[in-house]
Amino acid sequence: MLLPDRLIPALLRAGKANAAFVTEAGARAQLRERTLRPRPYGPPRRIRADVLVSATRNEAGWPSYSVTPRNTTARGAVVYIHGGGWVNEIAPQHWQLAAQIAAEAKTTVQILIYPLVPYGTAQEVVDGVAAAALFSTRTHGPTVLAGDSAGGQIVLSAVLQLRDRHGVTLPRTIAISPAVDLSMKNPDIPVVQPSDPWLGTKGTQLFIDLWKDTLDVNDPVVSPLNGALEGLGPLTLFSGTRDILNPDGRLFAEKAAKAGVDVEFIQLDGQLHVFPLLPTRIGRDARKGISELVQVAITAGTP
Repeated sequence: MLLPDRLIPALLRAGKANAAFVTEAGARAQLRERTLRPRPYGPPRRIRADVLVSATRNEAGWPSYSVTPRNTTARGAVVYIHGGGWVNEIAPQHWQLAAQIAAEAKTTVQILIYPLVPYGTAQEVVDGVAAAALFSTRTHGPTVLAGDSAGGQIVLSAVLQLRDRHGVTLPRTIAISPAVDLSMKNPDIPVVQPSDPWLGTKGTQLFIDLWKDTLDVNDPVVSPLNGALEGLGPLTLFSGTRDILNPDGRLFAEKAAKAGVDVEFIQLDGQLHVFPLLPTRIGRDARKGISELVQVAITAGTP
């Protein structure tokens, strides 16, 4: 069921979706809850009938799921990294998007259940995601990296590592509302904050401090905006203007364009954080667009 755009902010506020992000106390409460009572990460019992889901562990020992189209041969792959502020587990909306991509783009979608704070750190996870993308390229052929929010930060840091350590360029990387500068120092963030019903800086800072571990917050493994962007493969970023991550996302796209990268910055006025995952008409259209981007990238990269 699709909902009107105007209802989403009210529902987020009613559900106190921002409680873990707007205050340090809220963040500490969320961290304690997620540490004591980890959320399940398996696929929903009801998932679209035209895909198959299988489980294994990847080279890093993380749980890994493959979502493949039923009754057709998959070509290439997507490695999808979910968001959740580095502290929250994969949500049903992530599974639904993965299944849609697998079915419509006729590809394999790999979902990695990476370690979250307080146990997971940026260096460990970015290394693991880069290794998974490299393995996928060798196993499945053309591979797209995709992620949302915190997952968007991870995939953008990972493509920098793939270029620098392995000389590998992917046919496309898709980042939905990515966190690209974890210093949160952009002066436009406080301007956007009153219109953002979801995210906040004070609580998020606790998660960032745990996530970066011993790394400087300006290290590209933590803040990909600070990396040299020359030589990256094609990028697509989605961002809504009612999202405190939007100002830095816009800077990232501008920097990438100046570096000669083929970058597409899809910014929609009035839209919220991770709007392509939301149950709205605009979200539905964005999800369809993501599937089409994946199919084009994999087709172009297939001999």
